[in-house]
Amino acid sequence: MTSSPASPALPPLLSAADLHAVLGRPDLRILDASTTLTLDPDAGRHVAVPQRDAYLAAHIPGAVFADVAHDLSDPEAEFAFTLPAPELFARQVGRLGVGDGTQVVVHASGGAWATRVWWLLRLHGLDRVSVLDGGLRAWQAAGLPTEAGAVEVAPATFTPAVRPELLATTDEVAALPANGGCLVNALDPATFRGEQPTNPYPRRGRIPGSGNLPFDSLLDPGTGRFRPVADMAELLGEAGLLGQGRAVTYCGGGIAATLPAFAAFVAGNPDVAVYDGSLTAWTTDPERPVELG
Repeated sequence: MTSSPASPALPPLLSAADLHAVLGRPDLRILDASTTLTLDPDAGRHVAVPQRDAYLAAHIPGAVFADVAHDLSDPEAEFAFTLPAPELFARQVGRLGVGDGTQVVVHASGGAWATRVWWLLRLHGLDRVSVLDGGLRAWQAAGLPTEAGAVEVAPATFTPAVRPELLATTDEVAALPANGGCLVNALDPATFRGEQPTNPYPRRGRIPGSGNLPFDSLLDPGTGRFRPVADMAELLGEAGLLGQGRAVTYCGGGIAATLPAFAAFVAGNPDVAVYDGSLTAWTTDPERPVELG
């Protein structure tokens, strides 16, 4: 698939109506990344459950299922959801029909799984990536058609061109506040303070010097859609994510952190980086300090 002047890039945040209007585009690939994250009390960690059965029951016409936790993560890494090697990522998205000129639209049933895929693709050099605002829920609420069963697509060639500036390392995160950068925790306030009822991380607390912007505060709780851009910009600005300096988001395992990074992109700052290992990696190292309260 290749892009052409007749198929301009879609906006990063796309409405159901606007997606419906371009369903016939030959360069379009829709990815359903729906995943449910549950806490395994016995293992004391989060477990990702791909919602493939829900996809098979009803999905946007032409959509392909993307298993983020298993196919778009490093299967041999110490931590879940770890960024895969560029060659592995390229091979996996190629199997989904995503090539160098593909226009991707990604959605998920909830959380930040859609923005995780957006970030992964952008990190690896693909600019033509959009998120469907409100996901399948918004699509169905608009009375638009769905289909059932798996969609088979021809494989494509994806050439990764990694943008290292969008990925923050542990050492950078440790030094960021002292260097005048902005570090934002995207989890809920209780987890930010280290007061969550059940802790899936080796230690409670947050990375020192970080502020808090819960990822779901950027969403409308009634519809799951993103808040108006002006409202998001106000929240992002207060958190420091729209400034001129280096800004990094983190969460528990690199999923939720991608949502404020995406929102910042929509609001005008394309340079927010994500700390992929997040609290899981940070709190595993006993030498790394944490703050509580």
